[in-house]
Amino acid sequence: MPAEETKQLCILTREKLRDAKQELEQFLNNHCVTQLTEGQTDQPAETEAYICDFLADLRHLSVACELGYEKVSLVLRRAKFNHDFAEKVLSEIVHSCIYCFYYPRNEVYEEDGRYSYTSVDAIKFRQTPPEPLRQITVSLSKIFEILRDELEYYETDYVTRIRMQKT
Repeated sequence: MPAEETKQLCILTREKLRDAKQELEQFLNNHCVTQLTEGQTDQPAETEAYICDFLADLRHLSVACELGYEKVSLVLRRAKFNHDFAEKVLSEIVHSCIYCFYYPRNEVYEEDGRYSYTSVDAIKFRQTPPEPLRQITVSLSKIFEILRDELEYYETDYVTRIRMQKT
């Protein structure tokens, strides 16, 4: 991929990661387990455990987005654009941020690929989450869908090229 195209991709990635981390920070700073379990009547212990797992996954995603944002910002701040370093960082963002969103550790939700190109939400929750958790997840899915589509080249091609250079 040409250097200018890679640079534009870095700029887009930085913007999307900034948006994601801002949404996550605002949500995590303004919501707690007791607030989210309010009004949940069926199986309160199970629901609370699910919400705790959900928040843990969001905190993990928040850290991944923060680190990805810092790395891609570093790429763009350098006086001379380093194409190889930029490709490495974009590949790391795919494997840390995007995978972290689509494959959360606690499996509180998953993407149903059958719905990913329809107007129906592609995210399927393990349990019915409180509305604020559902809203933040759907909102983040729009950001990560754009990132995944734009960075899919780095998901396989970059890693394959690096492996071929080593042999």
